[in-house]
Amino acid sequence: MCEANNSFEDFEEEVQSNEDRREVGDVEFMDLAKDEARARMLRKMLKNLAQGDERDPLAEMARGVMSGRQGIREAIDGLPRNESLEVRFDAFQQRWDAMSESERLAAERESSAYLEEQRREIKAEREAAQRSDVTPPRHRG
Repeated sequence: MCEANNSFEDFEEEVQSNEDRREVGDVEFMDLAKDEARARMLRKMLKNLAQGDERDPLAEMARGVMSGRQGIREAIDGLPRNESLEVRFDAFQQRWDAMSESERLAAERESSAYLEEQRREIKAEREAAQRSDVTPPRHRG
């Protein structure tokens, strides 16, 4: 009986490992982002966040979303109060308010440039897919 139990535990670990390696694509964020470039930007931010400390609730939330174990809205609702996006946004707002006008404009330009870069990346992928007559990848890097 013990041998069968170990086999089942090994199977469960393998299933969990495969889930952790699976990664959602841009399309999973379209309902929230409403725009392909913003959806890609959100996916990339979550992927980056998911690589954080194992004990960080936001990193764990991002890992759950990126693996497809939970949707982003469900994950956000499940965050502890002290780690909620509202608390993090308040901290961001304080930093934003402390910035000079020129720093804010620079941050806005950088954000717009990054969003435009995502649009060019998506367009290039579509064009490459049309040339090779295959389905475009759901996401990159």
